[in-house]
Amino acid sequence: MEECEALCTRMAVMVNGRFQCLGSTQHLKTKFGEGYSLIIKLRIHEAEGGSSLEARTRALMEYVSSTFPSSQLKDQHDGLVHYRIERSPGLTWARLFGAVEQARATYDIEDYSVSQTTLEQVFISFARMQREPQEINTKSCLRACCCCLCDRE
Repeated sequence: MEECEALCTRMAVMVNGRFQCLGSTQHLKTKFGEGYSLIIKLRIHEAEGGSSLEARTRALMEYVSSTFPSSQLKDQHDGLVHYRIERSPGLTWARLFGAVEQARATYDIEDYSVSQTTLEQVFISFARMQREPQEINTKSCLRACCCCLCDRE
Protein backbone atom coordinates (compact mmCIF):
# COMPACT_ATOMS: atom_id res chain seq x y z
CA MET A 1 0.00 0.00 0.00
CA GLU A 2 2.89 2.38 0.66
CA GLU A 3 3.96 1.98 -2.97
CA CYS A 4 0.46 2.88 -4.16
CA GLU A 5 0.43 6.04 -2.07
CA ALA A 6 3.90 7.02 -3.33
CA LEU A 7 3.48 6.19 -7.03
CA CYS A 8 -0.20 6.40 -7.96
CA THR A 9 -2.15 9.56 -8.62
CA ARG A 10 -5.43 7.68 -9.05
CA MET A 11 -6.59 4.22 -8.08
CA ALA A 12 -9.59 2.12 -9.05
CA VAL A 13 -11.16 -0.48 -6.79
CA MET A 14 -13.19 -3.45 -8.01
CA VAL A 15 -15.11 -5.87 -5.80
CA ASN A 16 -16.58 -9.05 -7.30
CA GLY A 17 -15.78 -7.76 -10.78
CA ARG A 18 -17.71 -4.54 -10.26
CA PHE A 19 -16.16 -1.10 -10.33
CA GLN A 20 -16.53 0.54 -6.90
CA CYS A 21 -14.56 3.78 -7.03
CA LEU A 22 -11.89 5.80 -8.76
CA GLY A 23 -9.87 8.60 -7.22
CA SER A 24 -6.74 9.78 -5.50
CA THR A 25 -5.52 8.06 -2.34
CA GLN A 26 -6.73 11.02 -0.27
CA HIS A 27 -10.16 10.85 -1.91
CA LEU A 28 -10.45 7.14 -1.08
CA LYS A 29 -9.40 7.74 2.53
CA THR A 30 -11.84 10.62 2.95
CA LYS A 31 -14.81 8.94 1.29
CA PHE A 32 -14.39 5.35 2.46
CA GLY A 33 -12.27 5.74 5.60
CA GLU A 34 -13.66 4.93 9.02
CA GLY A 35 -12.44 8.09 10.74
CA TYR A 36 -9.41 8.86 12.86
CA SER A 37 -7.06 7.07 15.22
CA LEU A 38 -6.10 8.87 18.44
CA ILE A 39 -3.25 7.54 20.61
CA ILE A 40 -2.36 9.37 23.83
CA LYS A 41 0.51 8.59 26.18
CA LEU A 42 0.46 10.07 29.68
CA ARG A 43 3.67 11.06 31.42
CA ILE A 44 4.76 8.57 34.11
CA HIS A 45 6.48 10.22 37.06
CA GLU A 46 9.25 8.37 38.92
CA ALA A 47 7.74 8.83 42.41
CA GLU A 48 4.18 8.33 41.20
CA GLY A 49 2.19 5.38 42.47
CA GLY A 50 0.05 3.32 40.12
CA SER A 51 -3.19 4.73 41.50
CA SER A 52 -2.39 8.31 40.42
CA LEU A 53 -1.60 7.19 36.86
CA GLU A 54 -4.80 5.14 36.82
CA ALA A 55 -6.81 8.11 38.08
CA ARG A 56 -5.34 10.40 35.39
CA THR A 57 -5.99 7.73 32.77
CA ARG A 58 -9.63 7.39 33.84
CA ALA A 59 -10.06 11.18 33.84
CA LEU A 60 -8.53 11.40 30.35
CA MET A 61 -10.82 8.63 29.11
CA GLU A 62 -13.85 10.51 30.44
CA TYR A 63 -12.62 13.67 28.71
CA VAL A 64 -12.20 11.92 25.35
CA SER A 65 -15.60 10.21 25.64
CA SER A 66 -17.37 13.49 26.43
CA THR A 67 -15.47 15.52 23.80
CA PHE A 68 -15.90 12.91 21.04
CA PRO A 69 -19.12 10.93 21.63
CA SER A 70 -18.43 8.76 18.56
CA SER A 71 -15.10 7.54 20.00
CA GLN A 72 -14.45 3.87 20.70
CA LEU A 73 -11.72 2.74 23.08
CA LYS A 74 -9.48 0.23 21.31
CA ASP A 75 -6.75 -0.27 23.92
CA GLN A 76 -5.69 1.05 27.30
CA HIS A 77 -2.69 0.10 29.45
CA ASP A 78 0.08 1.78 31.48
CA GLY A 79 -0.99 5.34 30.70
CA LEU A 80 -1.47 4.70 26.98
CA VAL A 81 -4.94 4.96 25.42
CA HIS A 82 -5.93 4.27 21.83
CA TYR A 83 -9.25 5.46 20.41
CA ARG A 84 -10.95 5.18 17.04
CA ILE A 85 -13.04 8.26 16.38
CA GLU A 86 -15.71 8.01 13.71
CA ARG A 87 -16.04 10.76 11.17
CA SER A 88 -18.86 13.22 11.69
CA PRO A 89 -19.81 16.43 9.86
CA GLY A 90 -18.40 18.80 12.52
CA LEU A 91 -15.23 16.84 13.21
CA THR A 92 -12.14 18.43 11.65
CA TRP A 93 -8.40 18.02 12.08
CA ALA A 94 -8.35 21.37 13.87
CA ARG A 95 -10.98 20.26 16.37
CA LEU A 96 -9.14 16.98 17.07
CA PHE A 97 -5.77 18.63 17.58
CA GLY A 98 -7.30 21.52 19.51
CA ALA A 99 -9.06 19.21 21.97
CA VAL A 100 -5.89 17.20 22.62
CA GLU A 101 -3.74 20.33 22.97
CA GLN A 102 -6.29 21.76 25.41
CA ALA A 103 -6.05 18.60 27.53
CA ARG A 104 -2.25 18.36 27.32
CA ALA A 105 -1.44 20.25 30.53
CA THR A 106 -4.52 19.13 32.47
CA TYR A 107 -3.84 15.40 32.09
CA ASP A 108 -0.04 15.64 31.78
CA ILE A 109 0.10 14.21 28.26
CA GLU A 110 3.62 13.27 27.21
CA ASP A 111 2.90 12.44 23.58
CA TYR A 112 -0.03 11.92 21.23
CA SER A 113 -0.78 10.92 17.68
CA VAL A 114 -3.79 11.67 15.48
CA SER A 115 -3.97 9.90 12.16
CA GLN A 116 -6.41 9.25 9.37
CA THR A 117 -7.61 5.82 8.29
CA THR A 118 -4.82 4.17 6.29
CA LEU A 119 -5.17 3.09 2.68
CA GLU A 120 -4.72 -0.49 3.85
CA GLN A 121 -7.73 -0.18 6.17
CA VAL A 122 -9.80 1.20 3.27
CA PHE A 123 -8.88 -1.79 1.10
CA ILE A 124 -9.66 -4.20 3.94
CA SER A 125 -13.14 -2.69 4.22
CA PHE A 126 -13.61 -3.29 0.47
CA ALA A 127 -12.29 -6.84 0.85
CA ARG A 128 -15.00 -7.51 3.46
CA MET A 129 -17.55 -6.83 0.73
CA GLN A 130 -16.04 -9.64 -1.39
CA ARG A 131 -18.27 -12.68 -1.87
CA GLU A 132 -17.28 -16.20 -2.76
CA PRO A 133 -18.01 -17.02 -6.42
CA GLN A 134 -21.28 -18.93 -6.71
CA GLU A 135 -21.69 -21.88 -9.01
CA ILE A 136 -23.76 -21.12 -12.08
CA ASN A 137 -27.03 -23.00 -12.15
CA THR A 138 -27.54 -23.97 -15.81
CA LYS A 139 -31.28 -24.62 -15.42
CA SER A 140 -31.99 -21.07 -14.23
CA CYS A 141 -29.73 -19.41 -16.78
CA LEU A 142 -31.58 -17.24 -19.31
CA ARG A 143 -30.89 -17.44 -23.04
CA ALA A 144 -29.94 -13.76 -23.03
CA CYS A 145 -26.88 -14.29 -20.85
CA CYS A 146 -23.45 -14.77 -22.31
CA CYS A 147 -22.11 -17.61 -20.14
CA CYS A 148 -20.72 -20.67 -21.88
CA LEU A 149 -22.94 -23.09 -19.92
CA CYS A 150 -26.25 -21.98 -21.53
CA ASP A 151 -25.88 -24.27 -24.53
CA ARG A 152 -25.48 -27.37 -22.34
CA GLU A 153 -28.70 -29.16 -21.34
